[in-house]
Amino acid sequence: MLIENEALRNYWYVVAESTDISDAPLAVRLLGDSYVVWRSPSGDAVAAPDRCPHREIPLSEGTVEDGCLVCPYHGWKFADEGRCVEVPSSGVGRPVPPAAHLPTVSMQEKYGLIWLCPGDPVADIPLMPAEDDDAYRRINSGVDVWNTSATRMTDNFMDISHFPYVHVGTFGIPDLQNVPQINLEQLDDDYFGYAYEVEVGNSQGSTASGQEGEIVHRRMSTGFNLPFTVRSTIQYETGLEHLILLCSTPRDDLTSYFTFVIWRNDDFSVPGEEIIAFDRAIGAEDKAMLEKVPGVLPLDQKATVSVQSDKPSVEWRRRLAALLD
Repeated sequence: MLIENEALRNYWYVVAESTDISDAPLAVRLLGDSYVVWRSPSGDAVAAPDRCPHREIPLSEGTVEDGCLVCPYHGWKFADEGRCVEVPSSGVGRPVPPAAHLPTVSMQEKYGLIWLCPGDPVADIPLMPAEDDDAYRRINSGVDVWNTSATRMTDNFMDISHFPYVHVGTFGIPDLQNVPQINLEQLDDDYFGYAYEVEVGNSQGSTASGQEGEIVHRRMSTGFNLPFTVRSTIQYETGLEHLILLCSTPRDDLTSYFTFVIWRNDDFSVPGEEIIAFDRAIGAEDKAMLEKVPGVLPLDQKATVSVQSDKPSVEWRRRLAALLD
């Protein structure tokens, strides 16, 4: 099983948006394991295995009181950094057993997302410089569950040859099937991939592209950051830039979390919900296709047939296989 590979535990994965962590504990899955996430008294998000050390009830079934996670079975309370601060049955003033504290996992909030690393991080969360540029706004889209492997999702997001087939309902043009020669390169410090130019349908008009007309020209790049993060950049002839961070998280081998985040240097006049509606429709087309394919995408290159247009995915698979080895 892919998720049992220990190397995967040392990277960052999105499990929720920051706004999902409110006044109740949140249950999430990552690499086959269950975790609970909540906001502690300090306001920081905390993540720990979804198991009370007392009698193993899922802590996500409990409540949050004044920032403390409260077990629903016997009322044990957990505060900052998972410290157990109260065992009601022991009475006031009795010491808390050292083993009662929760073994928290590494957690970061970045780009409006909750990132977990269940092991020892060997790399940082990839950078999106637009986050710190006032000319851009960030638009979050929510976190969805896809019934497919994160390997198939990343392979799909690195590919453009499916555009005239899968995305004909949004931006794909059926007659533009040929993919020009792809040249792979290090796009920057965090992403490896390729740059290209493409004509796309403009079904949403000025809301998405800032231009009128049935077809618009895009200058694009697509790159990956191991293991399952992809960035797509879109530049229109008007100077509008539409940057997309695509995050695929393996809940287990066959189901994944998916979210995308957009940065745009527009005039902020169009509501964010209208902007992301088009990208959500694109994602729905990908999801519908990928959920038809069973199992994990084989990393053995001989298991599937690849052609020139598959170079980006082939290289991603090669590097992922090396990481897992």
